[in-house]
Amino acid sequence: MAFHHILRRAWSQSNSMLCVGLDPDPSRFPDSVNGSVLDFCTAIVDATADTVCAFKPQIAYFAAVGAERELEQLCAHIRDRHPNVLLILDAKRGDIGSTAEQYAREAFDRYGAHVVTVNPYLGTDSVEPFLRHPDGGVFVLCRTSNPGSGDFQSLQAGDEALYLHVARRVANEWNEIGDCGLVVGATYPDELRQVRAIVGDLPLLVPGVGAQGGEVEATVHAGSDSTGYGMVINSSRAILYASKGANFADAAHAEAVATRDAIRSHGTH
Repeated sequence: MAFHHILRRAWSQSNSMLCVGLDPDPSRFPDSVNGSVLDFCTAIVDATADTVCAFKPQIAYFAAVGAERELEQLCAHIRDRHPNVLLILDAKRGDIGSTAEQYAREAFDRYGAHVVTVNPYLGTDSVEPFLRHPDGGVFVLCRTSNPGSGDFQSLQAGDEALYLHVARRVANEWNEIGDCGLVVGATYPDELRQVRAIVGDLPLLVPGVGAQGGEVEATVHAGSDSTGYGMVINSSRAILYASKGANFADAAHAEAVATRDAIRSHGTH
């Protein structure tokens, strides 16, 4: 099923644009999970599933501690127990076509993701394998939330910044191949507004709310689409590590509810 359809259903059923990013750092786990990546992430997922439209596991946090098998199990758990929530694999892949085909198999066949983040720098042929996969879809990096993102993304290319060229290419060409969205950081609301004006109702994955300092009100006003939704607004550390005690899951739920409600309070729903 195309990820645009899954996402629209998730927005409607949850009345939420919140995404919880799953970035497990065992050094920050509560003692009660005994260092288990799977136990920690599963508890967070089950505690917050009623507040979100999406979950976004970041593959590097699992691979760095040899927890790829646990990531497989976590993705299966999300698909089985919370089937109406969008599953985003945050991998930021970008390589030549033949290699991209293997990354697409990894994302969609091994992990069962609905959509994967990709880097557009290598061009159309590096993204096509994800879009042509029968279960494929991509969030393309456009104007990312990190401080150094402007080093290249804001360079003038002709009469406008490079990230705006990316937005146009994705909206006008790549989205004709398969379901696309764009990654635009909450830390840059003016740029977020410019991207929304270019891409219409294309979905935007918006990191940077919470620990990175993005403001909810500015994000909602800049990035909402014509339906009042249009965004997957990610918060990771602020929710994951709301408490280091045995109540960590309850604390994560409370923080997720507060973030979701803040997003709602500035929207049209």
